[in-house]
Amino acid sequence: MEILTANELISGAVVYLEPSGRWQPDINSARVFIAGEESARDKIIADASATDRLIGIEREKVSVTGGAVVAVRLRERIRAAGPTAPYGPERQHIEEDGHVSL
Repeated sequence: MEILTANELISGAVVYLEPSGRWQPDINSARVFIAGEESARDKIIADASATDRLIGIEREKVSVTGGAVVAVRLRERIRAAGPTAPYGPERQHIEEDGHVSL
């Protein structure tokens, strides 16, 4: 099983393709592709790539446990949970030395 994930170009937000074709931030609302849906999935990736609205469109392996979509890869589980560090210049103290810790 797989889902599609990307980042919105303008906001940088992590988004997931839902069954209606919209991209939204909740992994549990993501469309889950099963074996045999590869051509439909690949067409969606091609169409979404052509919009210049999304970047980093990726397929992610998932499992569905108790109705929840759970990413197999740790990286995607972290992305689904939201930012792990404060966001914005005032929280990262950019003014102090002009450096942003990555």
